[in-house]
Amino acid sequence: MSIRPIYLDCHATTPVDERVVAAMLPYFTEYFGNPASISHVYGWEAEAAVKQTREILAAAINATPEEIVFTSGATEANNLAIKGVAEVYFKKGQHIITIATEHSAVLDPCNYLKTLGFEITILPVKKDGLIDLTELEKAFRPETILVSVMAANNEIGVLQPLAEIGEMCHQSQIIFHTDAAQAIGKIPLDVQGMKIDLMSLTAHKVYGPKGIGALYVRRRNPRVQLAPQQHGGGHERGMRSGTLYTPQIVGFGKAVEIALAEQATETQRFTELRQRLWEQLSQLSGVHLNGHPQARLAGNLNISVEGVDGAALLLGLQPVMAVSSGSACSSTNTTPSHVLTALGHSPKLAYASVRFGIGRFNTEEEIDIVAKHAIATIQSLRNSAFVNLGSRE
Repeated sequence: MSIRPIYLDCHATTPVDERVVAAMLPYFTEYFGNPASISHVYGWEAEAAVKQTREILAAAINATPEEIVFTSGATEANNLAIKGVAEVYFKKGQHIITIATEHSAVLDPCNYLKTLGFEITILPVKKDGLIDLTELEKAFRPETILVSVMAANNEIGVLQPLAEIGEMCHQSQIIFHTDAAQAIGKIPLDVQGMKIDLMSLTAHKVYGPKGIGALYVRRRNPRVQLAPQQHGGGHERGMRSGTLYTPQIVGFGKAVEIALAEQATETQRFTELRQRLWEQLSQLSGVHLNGHPQARLAGNLNISVEGVDGAALLLGLQPVMAVSSGSACSSTNTTPSHVLTALGHSPKLAYASVRFGIGRFNTEEEIDIVAKHAIATIQSLRNSAFVNLGSRE
């Protein structure tokens, strides 16, 4: 029997927690009703389960249940937020602001709107991955209708100053959207305190099922209006038509419930495991930490390695660990990570990068095995490059 590699790619996805699976199973067979069928008990059961998850998600971000709109994931939520705002508010203005390190699920909708005549300002970030708030304020215009800045970066784990951004947008009467796919259940989120108007969420980054997400849509102070991007039935207060997937929704709620209950202990444990890994890897020269050293997700460690070929590095790591060089959504792309080049890295150094995503089921023993193999791989590749270079001279 082959031994599977140690999984350290929890920013790409996470395994579904067994407690989440247990909560979902009855809704495939026993409580299988359509939550929109409110004339009989089967529909009532499903509707009650959906309502419970709305309440869990709302409590997690200090919203109201009515402000939670279910989607198929964060990508759909981002599209609904960005395109939905653009369509409703285009008479007020056609200027949108985002940052260079956003996920493609934000950048691509923005680029699409650009083809329709919208003006998109993509702000650079500082070398540590954080937004420059002064530059953000300078970018504001009377015709700016939306600012979209992600809560936690999917590659380098950097946590943006949401409260400060929210206050600036609120003062200027600009709608503030944040992609919180990587943040829900991992850091405190408060849409009221942070003055967030739209927030995209997903389940599969927090040990829930794939295929289910949500968009928080503010209902008052100010009330945010969205043009639906999917029509056919008027579900979710007309913002997202389609029969709700009750088992997935139940799993989403259970996953967030568990994450909130264990947030403090998991944050401490992930931080300790990350530091354990970094302390060993940083003993090598030419190994750089990407992103702010403190303002980052506890389970994220992203490094760039000098003197090695990026493809060879990943190939050398594969037998022992499952890691990636960047976003799972662009892993087949041959261009270097746009996030790392935004930090000022050369394409070569950006290619030679590894993202370690530490998760709920990783152990100290696994971290030590990974560190030992990564160090050996880097040293071997550097020695090989040195020998090859010498043979050509």
